[in-house]
Amino acid sequence: MNTLEFLYIDPGTGGMLFTVLFGIFGVIVFSARALLLKMKFAVGRDKNAKVSSQKIPLAIFAETKRYWSIFEPILDELEKKQQETVYLTCSEDDPVFKKGYKYIKGEYLGEGNKAYSKLNMLNASVLFSTTPSLDVFQWKRSKNVDCYIHIMHAAKDITLYRMFGTDHYDAFILSGEYQIKQIRTLEEMRGLPQRDYALCGVPYLDVMKKRVEAAGEVPPHERTVLLAPSWGESGILSRFGEELIDNLITTGYKLIVRPHPQSFDVEKELLDRLMSKYNDESKVVWNRDIDNFEVLRQSDILISDFSGVMFEFAMVFDKPIIYTDTKFDPKPYDADWIEETPWTFSILPSLGLELNESNKDRIKELIDKCIEDPSFVKGREKARSDIWVNIGESAERSADYIISKVKETTAKKTEAEIEPVKTKKKTAGKKTKSAKKA
Repeated sequence: MNTLEFLYIDPGTGGMLFTVLFGIFGVIVFSARALLLKMKFAVGRDKNAKVSSQKIPLAIFAETKRYWSIFEPILDELEKKQQETVYLTCSEDDPVFKKGYKYIKGEYLGEGNKAYSKLNMLNASVLFSTTPSLDVFQWKRSKNVDCYIHIMHAAKDITLYRMFGTDHYDAFILSGEYQIKQIRTLEEMRGLPQRDYALCGVPYLDVMKKRVEAAGEVPPHERTVLLAPSWGESGILSRFGEELIDNLITTGYKLIVRPHPQSFDVEKELLDRLMSKYNDESKVVWNRDIDNFEVLRQSDILISDFSGVMFEFAMVFDKPIIYTDTKFDPKPYDADWIEETPWTFSILPSLGLELNESNKDRIKELIDKCIEDPSFVKGREKARSDIWVNIGESAERSADYIISKVKETTAKKTEAEIEPVKTKKKTAGKKTKSAKKA
């Protein structure tokens, strides 16, 4: 047998050998990467531990800069009251970094798991946030945070969060009496302890109201209809599409269509087709302004589906709405535990009329009735009384409550630290007396 014959490996054996070698190599590489990740995590954990060694009196967590309007009015009040605060954000370009606060420090957490890993080891007396699902998914309660306070980012039912969304918060800033009942019902059904709360109001709506008042009366104009759909299969554009737009054009009223920003990504084909077909601005105006204030101010009626802008339009701008049946399925939400229809849906008939398959061809009739029927004025008053207490004072009341919680948790912590010292002194005194007797 010559050397070449000795070295020869048949294709089947060679392929198998190559697979084994490749597998061994993969295991080595994977193990090395896993070791590096563990080392990085250990180092990061040590760093986080050092960073968190000094207790923060008040931390605020913002998972996105989109919630800046929720926090800014409260932050302004905290700044006035000289409350030391750390504002933890997942947005690198969060507006907090340009505010120039003296007592409030902005800190970029990073995104996703990087942010949550820091939050999970946070050392703070109070953490205030609008993010639900604390201790349900990757965001865990830190053993070094004494009190978690939740505020909603819209005026609606607290039961419209995904299941168990607020179960692990200690306290709430609320805007309506009925929200208290919802919290207490869930606590009783789930065996949770009663949590604290403060009825403060809706700070961002207060800001919008001041802005409306400062802008003054809208000059005389032709009757204007704003179509502001949400995105997805249940949205107005997907359900009624061209037929509704055609019907709105026939009313002779000015029509503004303002799609949800997400639609331009998720429903691009649909929007491209509609915007291409309805490209005559004398009939349809497409609006993509970042700030929706002016378009809401100039419109006489809003047609939408399940967008939160309906409540802003009705309660702040004091104008009627037309809404669609959203076919809401409560199963994934806390609302499924409570037999009542959520306030968010039960209040709609007081604010306007429903658009459906049977009346979509009579859209002009619906618009005129909503604008001219005085009963909807009373409906808007009822909605404000239900969900928007302390109008004009919400931010200050919220800040005061948060500060009271900081003081309360700090006092409890001090008492807990002093108690063992007192016990040691008493024990030491007894030992001394015993020694003298001996």
